[in-house]
Amino acid sequence: MNRNWIALGLAAVTATAALAHQNVQNPAVQARMDNMTALARQVEILGTMARGETAFDAAAANAALDRISGQANRIIDLFEAPETDPQSEARAGIWENFANFSGRAQELELLAAGLAGSVEDRGSLVTALRRVGASCSGCHEDYRLNRN
Repeated sequence: MNRNWIALGLAAVTATAALAHQNVQNPAVQARMDNMTALARQVEILGTMARGETAFDAAAANAALDRISGQANRIIDLFEAPETDPQSEARAGIWENFANFSGRAQELELLAAGLAGSVEDRGSLVTALRRVGASCSGCHEDYRLNRN
């Protein structure tokens, strides 16, 4: 995975999350955003290790994957009701095709759970990050508004 691509993606997620969370009025939307931000923080832990910005730590990487699985587990419940807010980044397609959206959330949960415990070196970390990143990106392309 291109290190520049990882850095750019993580920076965009972090910046977008910070801006999007300002002035959210709907507590349900805020809870969704908080969960996605917590998930992004775990991906960032993996990314900084993959890029060599922080020391490689297999235990921390595996713990981050475990937390990603736990946060992905919450996605379906958090998005079940079509809550709205001007700051929301959720596309209407989530509720128009909730079965697909739910399936993708479950796939991320199972993927991260399956990868947790598998990271032993930087190579296996990069492989895990690629797989998690592809899952996140694919869902975001279909179901997240681009507020750039």
